[in-house]
Amino acid sequence: MADYKIHATAVVDDNVEIGSGSSVWHFSHIQPGVKIGRNCTLGQNVNVANNVTIGNFCKIQNNVSIYEGVTLEDYVFCGPSMVFTNILLPKCKYPQRGSEFYTKTLVKEGASIGANATIVCGTTLGKHCLIGAGTVVTKDVPDYALVVGNPGKIIGWVSEAGKRLEFDKEGIAFCEKSSKKYKLENGLVKEIN
Repeated sequence: MADYKIHATAVVDDNVEIGSGSSVWHFSHIQPGVKIGRNCTLGQNVNVANNVTIGNFCKIQNNVSIYEGVTLEDYVFCGPSMVFTNILLPKCKYPQRGSEFYTKTLVKEGASIGANATIVCGTTLGKHCLIGAGTVVTKDVPDYALVVGNPGKIIGWVSEAGKRLEFDKEGIAFCEKSSKKYKLENGLVKEIN
């Protein structure tokens, strides 16, 4: 017996792997070749296209489509109605179907993407970054970056827990929620001991 939940209205195609403790809700569609990790939640009306990999503990909110070529690592949050793309120059008259046409997108561990954001394909979202609601991401986002606007721009830095980081004169910040320390150096943030 399966140790995950699939709502009766959801469609799960053949050749799909779903990890224990995961849930797929109303009117969602999981296409062939998909791998979904443990303890994930896929909300209402989520479409996961062929051969997508979703890590463990991910939360995909309502009305999100994860197209072929997109990979989500562990603990990724996709807000309601956010958008991934997978073709840079889509043209109906000149269809581009099949994995050889898709431009890959990587969303690293702990990244959070706000509602209605758009992630243009070919980008990498860094670990624990935070993409604001409605943001249009057109280039790679570094680890821990707080990005907003159209096109998306870095306006600050956040901890693994999503708290805004305030750096001292030495470029050090501490997050009480995550109990972790961070260093800003050469325009990038990294966790330190």
